[in-house]
Amino acid sequence: MARATAKKRAAKGAAKPKVATARRAVSRLQRSKAPARKGKSATKPLVGAPRRTVGRGMDAGKTGRRLAAIPTNATAINTQIRKYGKNIVARSRYLALNNPYAAMAKEEYVSALVGSGIKPSPLIKDSAVKEEISRVWRLSTDEMDSDGLSDFYGMQATIASEMFEAGECFVRFRPRLAADGLIVPMQLQLLPSEMLDTGHNEVLPNGGRIECGIEFSPIGTRVAYWFYRQHPGELDTSAALSAVGQKTRVPAEQVMHLFRPVRAGQIRGIPHTLAGMVTLAMLDLYDDAELERKRVAALFGAFVTRPAGESDEANPFAGTVDGGADDSTDFSLEPGAVVDLAYGQDIKFAEPADVGATYEPFQYRALLRAAAGFGTTYAGMTGDLRMTSYGSIRAGLVGFRRRIEAQQHHVMIFQFCRIVWKLWFEAAVLSAAFKTFSARLYVADPLKYRDVKWITPKWEWIDPLKDRQAEKLAVDSGFKARSDVIEAEGYDPEEVDARIKADQDRAAGLGITFIQLSSSIVVAPDDGESFGTDQTDVSPAAPGVTVDG
Repeated sequence: MARATAKKRAAKGAAKPKVATARRAVSRLQRSKAPARKGKSATKPLVGAPRRTVGRGMDAGKTGRRLAAIPTNATAINTQIRKYGKNIVARSRYLALNNPYAAMAKEEYVSALVGSGIKPSPLIKDSAVKEEISRVWRLSTDEMDSDGLSDFYGMQATIASEMFEAGECFVRFRPRLAADGLIVPMQLQLLPSEMLDTGHNEVLPNGGRIECGIEFSPIGTRVAYWFYRQHPGELDTSAALSAVGQKTRVPAEQVMHLFRPVRAGQIRGIPHTLAGMVTLAMLDLYDDAELERKRVAALFGAFVTRPAGESDEANPFAGTVDGGADDSTDFSLEPGAVVDLAYGQDIKFAEPADVGATYEPFQYRALLRAAAGFGTTYAGMTGDLRMTSYGSIRAGLVGFRRRIEAQQHHVMIFQFCRIVWKLWFEAAVLSAAFKTFSARLYVADPLKYRDVKWITPKWEWIDPLKDRQAEKLAVDSGFKARSDVIEAEGYDPEEVDARIKADQDRAAGLGITFIQLSSSIVVAPDDGESFGTDQTDVSPAAPGVTVDG
C-alpha cells in the first residue's frame, strides 16, 4: 500500500514540469497573436539593431528646461493689447521723450516715412483741370489742421510720430460751414491713442460688440469709435475737467485709424518700440547707474590716515600750510607742491574703478539689439559712424528704405492720404471750389477727376553723382522712364517739364545760352576727367558757348 502511494507521488512530480512547459507555450502563443500595446514592441529587437530614440521631434515645441521661459499659449493679439496696451504706450512715450537714443530713432523714422510730405499728383489729362485741382489743393492744405498748428504735410509728420510712440493715430474728419471762410470747408483733427479706451469692451443687444473702444456690427464691420471727450491723462483744472471720463460715439465714416497691422485680425496698433523697449530701458538704467558711480567716485581726491587721538592741527590737509589770514580750511594740491606729513600719517589717493574694456562692446551690442527692435538703423539711432563703410551703410540703408516704402504705401497712403483726398475732393465739388468742371460732370465720372498718384519724398544717397549717372544710364538705355526718375526726386513730372519749358523760353527771350554737355559725356567720379562714348576727351567750353552733341 505504501509502495503504491509512493508511485503515485512520483508520477505527479514527473507530470508537473510537463504541465508548466505546456502552459508557457500556450502563453507565448497568445502573446504572439495578441495586438502589440501602444509604445511597446510585440517582438524582442534583434541584437545589434539601433534603439528607438524616445522624444525625438520638434524641439521648439517641447517644454524642457531650455525653453521654460518662452510661453506656449497662443494668446490673441487683441487680448494682449487689452491687457498690456496702456502700460506699453506709457513706457514707449516716456522713452521717446527722455531717452536720447529713442528720441533720435523716432526722428529718423518720421523723417524717412514722410520727410517734407507725401504729395499728390493728379492724373487727369486735361491740363487746365489738373492745374486748378493742384492749385486749390495747395491753398487748402494750409487750412486743414483743426488746431491750426501745421499744414497737411506737418500733420503727416505728427501722425508718423504717434505711430512710432503709440503704434497708432486717429484722424477725425471735421466738415465745416461755408461761413467759416475756408477754401474747402473741411478740416482734420488728430487724436492720440489714449483717446480710445482699450478697456471698453461689451456685447451689444443687436448682436454687435465693442472691442477696445471700437464698435463692430454683427458681421464684424467697423461702425463707430467711442472716444473720450477729454484726454484721460489731462490734469487741466478748467471747466473741461468735468468731461474727463465721458465718451462720445463717432461714426466710422468720420474716422481714419492709422496703424501697421502685424497679425491677422488685429484691430489696434502697437508701438514700433515694442521689441526694443526692454533692452533700451535696462540699458538706460545701467548708464544712469554707471554715470552716477563715476560722479560719486570723482568727488573723493585723497584720504589721510593717522593714529587715533591725533589732533586736527597735526593734519596738514585740515587747513592751510601757514594758517593764512583768511583762516580757510580748504587745501588744494598744487603742481610741484611738497607736503610734510606728521609722524605716523599716511595719504591715499582715490582710485575709482574704471568701466573696463568690455563697456564699449557691450554698449554696441545692446544698442544694435534696440535698433533692430525699433526698426531703425544703428547709425541713424546713435549717430555713430565709426564702424561703417560706404558699402555697409549703403547696403543697410537699402533694407531700411524698403521697409519704410512698404509703410508709406500700406499705411500712410492707403489709410490716410487716399481717404483724405476723396473727402477733400467731394467737399470741394459741393462747395463749388472748382471752376473748370461742374458737380454734374464729377458725379458722372468721379474717378476721372479724382485719379491721383502720391509721390513720396526722395531718398538722399551717400554719393549722388554715381546715383545720378546710374539713373541717366537707365533712362538713356530705355530701361526706365524719365518721369519715374523725376517722381523719385519727389516732384511732379508734368510740373517739372512745364517749369523747364518756361525757363528755356525766358532764357531765349533774354538771349541767354546755357552750356549743355552731350548725352554721351560721363564725368568720372574718381579723377574728374571727362570722356565720351567715342573715348574722345572734351575740353571745357567757354562761357556762352554751346557744346554741340
